[in-house]
Amino acid sequence: MATLDLQEQEQLDNLKAFWQRWGNLITTVVTLALLAFAGWNGWNWWQREQGLKASMLYDEVERAVDAKDGDKALRMWLQMKEQMPRATYTAHAALLTAQSLQNLKKADAAVAPLEWAAEKAEPAALRDLALLRLASAHLEAKRYTPAEAALSKVVSSAYVALVADRRGDLAQLQGQADKAREHYRAAYLALPEEQPYRRFVEAKLTALAVDVSSLAAKESK
Repeated sequence: MATLDLQEQEQLDNLKAFWQRWGNLITTVVTLALLAFAGWNGWNWWQREQGLKASMLYDEVERAVDAKDGDKALRMWLQMKEQMPRATYTAHAALLTAQSLQNLKKADAAVAPLEWAAEKAEPAALRDLALLRLASAHLEAKRYTPAEAALSKVVSSAYVALVADRRGDLAQLQGQADKAREHYRAAYLALPEEQPYRRFVEAKLTALAVDVSSLAAKESK
């Protein structure tokens, strides 16, 4: 082995001194970085696996809904809720299951998935949609207080018209015709003219002896 010259020996001594001082810290930092990288890859893999599984279960919910098997749709959604509560598919499955149950005249059974979605769904727009449908389920069962409570939690400005419409339904079911007219007017004016649902609100106003043409005239001014 060749003899080291003085300069090389000095560099080697400096390297040894540096490593003695900082070696443990460098090793720790590198180890943590590698662990973080491995964890990140593992997390991404787990997310992809969860997304794929959620997608498959959502397909099962859709098939059950198409077959008008509300009980099976509910069972599949419950499985999704237990195994992957944070998946977007689970929130959509809750709304789809609840809609199927309501269509099958099982409004009471629709409450559980709607309550869950109203609290847990992401993004916030899905929570508001769940609250609107929850209010409808309560109205169908003539549970007026929880219906109003659900409507009061809707925060998105995109649902202002629908909230007013549901409040009109709530007032009418309680025999409060003046309040119903007020809420239906607000809903009618908040809906764009080209929105088909506006025709339904117009029919409700007409049934309550409201001159819709006068509302349209005020709107055009």
